[in-house]
Amino acid sequence: MLFSGASFHYTDSYLRRWAEAGALAVEMETAALYMNAMTAGREALTICTITDMVFTGERCSPQERQTSLDAMLSLALDTAIQ
Repeated sequence: MLFSGASFHYTDSYLRRWAEAGALAVEMETAALYMNAMTAGREALTICTITDMVFTGERCSPQERQTSLDAMLSLALDTAIQ
């Protein structure tokens, strides 16, 4: 994964280089979450569900986003309460 807070600024050639290097997705919040956890002396976990593939152009529709992420949400909640 390529972690950054400015993925909407990437050019096609920049994304293509990351894809060629093996990156599968772009994620924007995890780096900040981990830095905040480290600063606060806490643990953090990220469970990523990919909905938009910037390297291939594949995307979930808004309806798919609302209805198809239940398994990830259940896993996240189960993990959080353990």
